[in-house]
Amino acid sequence: MDNKLGTEKMSKLILTTGVPLMLSLLINSLYNFVDSVFVSRVAEDALTAISLSAPVQMFVSALGLGNAVGLNAAISKALGEKDTKRVTKVASAAVFVAVCEWVLIAMVCLAGVRWYFDWQCGGNEAIAKYGRDYLSICMLFSLGQMCQWVFDRFVIASGKSHLFLFTLSAASITNLILDPIFIFTLDLGTRGAAIATAIGQFVGALAGILINRKWNKEIPFNFTLHPDVASIRDIIKVGFPSTLVQVITSFVNVAMNTILLGFSSTAIAVFGVCCRMQGICTVAVHGINNGIIPIVAYNYGARIKERVKESIRYAIVDSVILYIPLLLVLIFFPDKVMMLFKASQTMMEIGVVAVRIFALVWLISIPNLVISSALQGLSRANSSMLITMLRQAILPLLLAYTLSGTGKINLIWGAFVIAEIVMIYPAMLIWNKNLKKVFT
Repeated sequence: MDNKLGTEKMSKLILTTGVPLMLSLLINSLYNFVDSVFVSRVAEDALTAISLSAPVQMFVSALGLGNAVGLNAAISKALGEKDTKRVTKVASAAVFVAVCEWVLIAMVCLAGVRWYFDWQCGGNEAIAKYGRDYLSICMLFSLGQMCQWVFDRFVIASGKSHLFLFTLSAASITNLILDPIFIFTLDLGTRGAAIATAIGQFVGALAGILINRKWNKEIPFNFTLHPDVASIRDIIKVGFPSTLVQVITSFVNVAMNTILLGFSSTAIAVFGVCCRMQGICTVAVHGINNGIIPIVAYNYGARIKERVKESIRYAIVDSVILYIPLLLVLIFFPDKVMMLFKASQTMMEIGVVAVRIFALVWLISIPNLVISSALQGLSRANSSMLITMLRQAILPLLLAYTLSGTGKINLIWGAFVIAEIVMIYPAMLIWNKNLKKVFT
């Protein structure tokens, strides 16, 4: 029987592949978004504190992402080879790596959280205390998050992606229910938000264990202190590029917060809000982008160049169409969006313009995002990483640092617009060069 990736009408295939991923990304994005909405009711300083926490949380997620990407590739390969023993070795090694990552994160927390907030808060002790309370709990109890990454990928690797939604839903719904209880009823502030997040992640991990044990027996796993070293090496080798991009982006956001602190702590809060909103507003775009990777990969392997090119066109068009309604909301009702975070007058003045500018940034970024994803489908990870690093890290930071000398905060947001526009043509050149190379 022909595989639908090579035969189904592309206009339908792009959406049927992307929609499940959109749902999973939406659920996953609710974590930080919900925390921000509730914490904004505590105080603007509290919102600024978790905005400053975001780059460090990105570092934590980077470790989990690298493990997840690496184990997904290694397990899928072993499943294709029908090597059951190898599957067990890789799965057990991935669990071991997750525990080691948690130990590393806890050590970094104990050694650096206090220093980090003393550096980033510019002497504002209220922000520093909110931040230490929140980030310390999130990091010290991140074992649930690390394990959830692993068990989620087990079901994805075995082709049972629908089960992935159950673990994400269990975690997010738990967090949503517990946030107001711990933050307001028990009056724990940012500590309450962190506790709710940690409990939600442990619930997601537990759900992942139960689901894999009962409904995903193709991937047996053990909890062991003596994992297969070759499996660990394979996981790290494949997952390291993904981790590297996230870690570098994390450091860039730290640098961006340092630049914004030269304006005000409110500017940091606004930037944090926009970063949290991006995860919600661009789920359709990222769902489609993740969905075209297997489409491009399959048709690359099948040597069907026209379907590869067709997938790019439809991905860009569908992403724009799905994003337009949100773009209109952000452009015409930015004040209503900011009120979700109980914005003060100063925060509203900065935030209304920032929301409109970032709304355009996310629209302009669509071609670059699609090309980066398609390059992964062509197994051109280095080219994809180059585009990502330039548009998300190097160019925005250099431009923001240069424009900060003008003393105009809106030009800092404009740096992201310029970076995306500047990268469209180079990204197209890189894509055409790689496409020509792999099909010659």
